[in-house]
Parts: sequence; structure tokens; C-alpha cells
Amino acid sequence: MRIGVDVGGTNTDAVLMSGAEVVAWTKQPTTADVGSGVAAAIRAVLVDARVAPKAIASVMIGTTHFTNALVERSRLDRVGILRLASPSGEALPPMTGWPEALAGQINAKSYLLPGGFEFDGREIAPLDELAIRAAARELREAGIDSIAISSVFAPVNPSMEERAATLVAEEHPSARVTVSHTLGRIGFIERENAAILNAALGSLASHVVASFERAIEEIGVDAPLYLSQNDGTLISAARAAAYPVLTIGSGPTNSMRGAAFLTGVRDAIVLDVGGTTTDLGVLASGFPRESSVAVDIGGVRINFRMPDILALGLGGGTRIHLDPARYAAEGIAEDELRIGPDSVGFRITEQARLFGGDTLTASDVAVAAGRVRFGDPTKLPALSEPVRDAVWARMQAMLEEAVDRMKTSRGDVVLLAVGGGNFLVPDTLRGAARVVRPPHAAVANAVGAAIAQVGAQVEQVVSYEREPREEALDRLRGEARDQAIAAGGIAGSVEIVEMDEVYLSYLPGRAAQIRVRAVADLAGTAALAAHAH
Repeated sequence: MRIGVDVGGTNTDAVLMSGAEVVAWTKQPTTADVGSGVAAAIRAVLVDARVAPKAIASVMIGTTHFTNALVERSRLDRVGILRLASPSGEALPPMTGWPEALAGQINAKSYLLPGGFEFDGREIAPLDELAIRAAARELREAGIDSIAISSVFAPVNPSMEERAATLVAEEHPSARVTVSHTLGRIGFIERENAAILNAALGSLASHVVASFERAIEEIGVDAPLYLSQNDGTLISAARAAAYPVLTIGSGPTNSMRGAAFLTGVRDAIVLDVGGTTTDLGVLASGFPRESSVAVDIGGVRINFRMPDILALGLGGGTRIHLDPARYAAEGIAEDELRIGPDSVGFRITEQARLFGGDTLTASDVAVAAGRVRFGDPTKLPALSEPVRDAVWARMQAMLEEAVDRMKTSRGDVVLLAVGGGNFLVPDTLRGAARVVRPPHAAVANAVGAAIAQVGAQVEQVVSYEREPREEALDRLRGEARDQAIAAGGIAGSVEIVEMDEVYLSYLPGRAAQIRVRAVADLAGTAALAAHAH
């Protein structure tokens, strides 16, 4: 039996699963200290199913904490940045183009030091070991423990970043060091940005992961803890504490994986309707489609694996801006009505008209239109039929346009509607072949966490003149396989789910950038795998 938890800004959802069956589920309010909300949700499903804590084999948690910290510019560490790129890499200083509030919060201390490689692996300048040691000592004296190291073309040759990390550890043993080649792709500025963000989240990650571990320990669950990462697979708690940026996009990916699992549909567009937004993502072979362009997180461009997600400002708590004097009108003009993007969020039970508040929300209109039943319909204002229909039609048009933007071909697509606000998605939409609403749609995100497999990704630039192509591909497949097993996967279940090979025409020696992704079932989830296939 496994427990999947998804910690959102409004609710903490949990499911208890036995094999492919959802035995119990709950929605609890998210708490400020994280841990107590997670503990309450886990306790609730255990009590509901009358299951002893010792019967749990593993706990999987997806969290939006790290995304929220970056968006809200809070609880971030001060960062020391070592850029090994001089003299060539000095035109744009680190953190160029960052939002002022975020850059001010991180308040980085930067060092531009000699080093880096040309695109063909030639050295730009030798590493200055004395300068690195001096920088590490200065950072130690300044009390800066989070350090990001970046070097030009480190994905081609990571040796300078690795040597610099060793030197920093010798001079500043308590430092948490992030080296950029473990996170990003070739593009230097975006890769460096990812390393800086990761370093800035260091203490928060340690605190959040420790509070998760403490929460499950106090309940008496003695099982390994995993966190969901951006591509819909799992990483160990220790790795999540070291690489928190890998979990930034896990909320939408959990919902997408959960939707695929609950419906058995492997290719579709998923609409995850929450209280504030609708997140749209594309499922390809049961996994989220990755974004092929640099992604913006909290105003910072990064270039590592992130799901291709479109966030639409329409959710269950979205405010409907319409003059109350027009509620009973025989029709309304287009400019008289505005939907969102602001939302009452988790205060829906206080502020929505259904619950006695004075704010007209998307949920109020859905209840008035007979699409769903909850709250107290007698408290709804008297909306005339033309007004109600106009608001509903506008919301549907927003969804149709968003679906259109996510499509890659002209035909109609299957839509999977999940999330607590999935009643806003009607049974027919233009551009949709059909709309599927699975059982347990409201907690698809927690189901996605519970059924996730462990994943591993290997990315390298290879010269086919130095190493024959087939040998290189076999070696990287083997590395991805080994990493998936090391992460807790069952050896016999490892599957290579993606292989990208991009020839780099500007590199000599018939060079190609190869990316191999492997997934494997966690021990004890073999029955699940059979269901998923």
C-alpha cells in the first residue's frame, strides 16, 4: 500500500492506494508549517481505511513550496556565485535580467574567475585554484553557505565545475554547492540561472523535506519517502533536498500522470482545474510533454526539464466582474463582463455567494447553471438566464481557446478534466473529440504522486569520431538504467521512454547532444505497472 500526497497552495490532497485501487482519499487545508497539513491528510486516509501505519510501503509527495517561494520572493538563501568563464564570459554579469525583488532577496556575491571551455572542448583559460580557494574563504567568512558554480560549456566537459566544487568543499566544509552541469543544458545563462535558483532554495528544501520526514515518522509510517519531479517521475527525499528545482513543475505533472492512470488514456490534453487557475498540459504516451523552449520561473529564464504547461486564470474561485445592477438584465455587452484573473482562492467558503459571501465566483455561476451542486443555492443572486448563459459561454470560450493553443495538429483531441473545479469543463467543447472525467478526478494530483515511477535522465555531448554512435548510445542507455535502479527502481522493470539525439553542426567531430530518459517501477508496485500498461 502506498500513500500519495499533493501539497498545493490551498489544499493538501492525499490518497491511499492498494495496487491500482484508490482505497481512501481526502482534501485537507494546507498549513503554514507544511508538515502538520501533510500529517493530517495522511492520518485521515489511514483512519478512513482502517489501515495501520506500518502497512505502508512508500510515501510519495508532490509540493508547490519551491515554486511559491520563488514567485513570492520569500525564504530564499543568500548565494555565492562562482562563474568560471573569464575572460570571455564577462559581458553579462550573473543574474542579468532578473526581477529586482528576487535578485535583491538573493543578494548574491559574485566572482568572475578564469576558466571554461570552447564549444569543441578546448580550454578558454586554465582554472585558477588559488582564486577559487580565496573566494570560498570569503564566502565562509561572510556566512554564505549556498554556492552556485557555473562554467562555459560544462555539459561538454564538466571537469572544471567538479574541481571547483572539491576546492570549495575543502575551504568551506559546511557549504551546499550546486554545479550547473547537473541541472541545465548547453545554454550558459539559463543553466547558470537554474544553478543559482537551486542554491537559493537550499535551506528551504532541507527544512521542507525534514518536515515531511518528521510528519510521516510521528504517524508511525516507516517507509521510504519520495518527491515528485518535473517530468512526472520520483526522486528520493535526499536528492530532492539537494536539487529542489527539479520539483518545481511537479504539481501539474502529478495531475497529468494521475489523469492518465485513472482513465487509461495515454495521449490527450489534461485540464487540471483548481481554485485559482486551470493548468493545461499535453500527455504523450502517458507522460507530460516537455517544454522545448526556455521556461520562465518567477521571472527567471531556465533551460532544464519542465512540463509544457499553459496556466489559464480560470478556477472555481475566479471572480466574475459584473455590476450587480446588471444581474437581472436581458443581456449584457461584451465590455460589461470580465472574468478573473483574480480569485478568492482558499477563501471561497467565506467569500463566494454560495457560502453567504458577497463575491460572485465561477462556482456560483456553475451552480446557478445546474452544472454542479454544493453550497447553499438559495444564497445565490437572481441572475437572469441571458446573463448566466453569457458568463458560462465566456468561460467555455476561454477553455476552448486554451485547448486550441496547446494542440499540435488540427484534429479534435481527447480532453481529461480533473481537479476540484473540473465541473467548469462541460461535457462537450469545440475542438474536443470527447471529455473524460475519471473517478477520483478531484484528487488526480495525489493519485499521480502515488503511482509515479522512479526516473533517471542522462544528457551528454558526444563526439562520434571519438566514440562510435552505437557504442555511445548503448553506454548512455546503460547509465540511465543504472541510475534508475540506484534510485530505487526494480531492475527488470526499467524502460527507456525517451531518447533525443540532436546533431550540433557548430561542433567539430560529428558531435551530438544525446538525452536518454529511463523509468522504473518502485519495489512493491509491480501490480501497478501491469495496470498502467
